[in-house]
Amino acid sequence: MTDRQNRPGQKTGSGAPMTAQEAAMDRRERLRRLAMETVDLSKDPYLLRNHLGTYECKLCLTLHTNEGSYLAHTQGKKHQVNLARRAAKEAMVGTPAPIPGEGDGPYGAQGLHKKSVAPRIGRPGYRVTKQRDPMTYQKSLLFEVDYPEIDTKVTTTPLYRIMSCYEQRVEEPDRDYQYLLIAAEPYETISFKIPNLDIDRSPEKLYQHWDPLCFNERGEKQLPALAGKSGHFDPIG
Repeated sequence: MTDRQNRPGQKTGSGAPMTAQEAAMDRRERLRRLAMETVDLSKDPYLLRNHLGTYECKLCLTLHTNEGSYLAHTQGKKHQVNLARRAAKEAMVGTPAPIPGEGDGPYGAQGLHKKSVAPRIGRPGYRVTKQRDPMTYQKSLLFEVDYPEIDTKVTTTPLYRIMSCYEQRVEEPDRDYQYLLIAAEPYETISFKIPNLDIDRSPEKLYQHWDPLCFNERGEKQLPALAGKSGHFDPIG
């Protein structure tokens, strides 16, 4: 018979010995508590918080349920190996890699080189037209935005993307809507709140076209002769 009461490494009444899985869990928990006391996650360039409330490591492309899980991941072999690989790659191309502690926002992957922010000149003019396909009866929206002073040195055409309601911080998230963002330098980015429906992205349905403005050359015209200077002015009204 096996003596289960006086086994080596066990005291009477203390329970069974710790298994390898329990030891690993205890080690990860100790590392998490230690890292939480010494690491400032708001300056980590590889940590990204998505719209679902979970955390992603942009370096290793891993998903984590909480900050503690991410911190335990940063102490692991995979993250350290990827850090060394990135440092070696950046050393070869001569571009500095992002350094933890030099980000400019919480959970943002910010590098050393920051884009220069040009002064904005206001919002562009726009028109929105509701449409319906006469054949399939599909509903659609036509957005026409005017950018007469677009900076072609930055981009030759305006940029757009569709954003989830959980990515914006202006309104309370509403799953019934999503947002269409259109941007072009040096104008302010404008957003349209549209229904959260499946978008037909086929080439004949998702249509985009940039029409640059054309200006006619101004012809030389002779100005009329100036009137004689008057020393008396009549009152207005």
